[in-house]
Amino acid sequence: MNPSPILSIVTPTRGDFSDEWCHELLKVRGEVEFLFVYHPYTSIREITDTRVRSLVSPYKGEMMQRHVGLLNARGTYLVALDDDDYIHPDIAQLVQEYFQRFPDSWILRLSKCNIDHQDRENIERPWEQLPDVNRLEILKKTPENPYPFQRGKFQGLLENPIAPIDTKFDFLHACFVKARNDHKGYHFENFNNIVWKTELVQKALPHLSEATKLWGHLTWIPVTGADRLTALFVQAKFYQKDRIIGHCLPKPEQIRYIYKEASLKPPRFHVFTDFLLLKQFPRYGYMWNLFLSKLYLVPRTFAKLLKWQLWQTDKQV
Repeated sequence: MNPSPILSIVTPTRGDFSDEWCHELLKVRGEVEFLFVYHPYTSIREITDTRVRSLVSPYKGEMMQRHVGLLNARGTYLVALDDDDYIHPDIAQLVQEYFQRFPDSWILRLSKCNIDHQDRENIERPWEQLPDVNRLEILKKTPENPYPFQRGKFQGLLENPIAPIDTKFDFLHACFVKARNDHKGYHFENFNNIVWKTELVQKALPHLSEATKLWGHLTWIPVTGADRLTALFVQAKFYQKDRIIGHCLPKPEQIRYIYKEASLKPPRFHVFTDFLLLKQFPRYGYMWNLFLSKLYLVPRTFAKLLKWQLWQTDKQV
């Protein structure tokens, strides 16, 4: 096993991923490691590829499993991947070439194709050859032209700004009379399917752990919602106003994101992890706008959760 791989692919899992998915994942070439993070009391799948490391989280839940995986990543760069999503077999070489060209970048945002979980034809089609990242033109964001491109049309590297978390707080969000719009633009709020510098993420994780301490010895670790929490936490921790933190890659896709209809998945209370962001970074209006604009969804999410549980019970009868 390479002691210092280029890329760590971190996957929280319950161990019920398909053999076909695992086979395709292990086609990734180059100096990579695969971290499968299981929750306690789960049977660990036997995989003979020596690049695979199987870890067990001390607690059940996406947030803790992801935290364990990210802390243990040994690659210079890392990407978090769900155990039903696919990544291009040549991604490691592309990542290495990109960061050699842009050593000050924090992230590389991969082009993602959303595919329904039943669309096997698109899921299984051959990958197209990746572009030469050293030959790609860069389209810059300027004050005169702040949103100069539409993804999918410009075949080059598109500048990706940091989230504008110093946005002013808008009281109208607290009254639920105004829709939030500070999340719009070419920044991002998600952590998954984006390549990050491992060193940057691992420096932020201990501080993220501190955010889960509420009062005295009381610690609260949400089960879900780690995706937005982690991405915004890292950006807030090392915030530099208007900084370009990386680039977006053009098509062809490097990620195949497999989705299901919302009715087929249990609802999630993202407001809980949004609260942790607000608790840790109360000086940023962006966090207030995010939390308050989602707070009104809590009763609706509870109703969906009840409906989901009743549906699951009916399936078992």
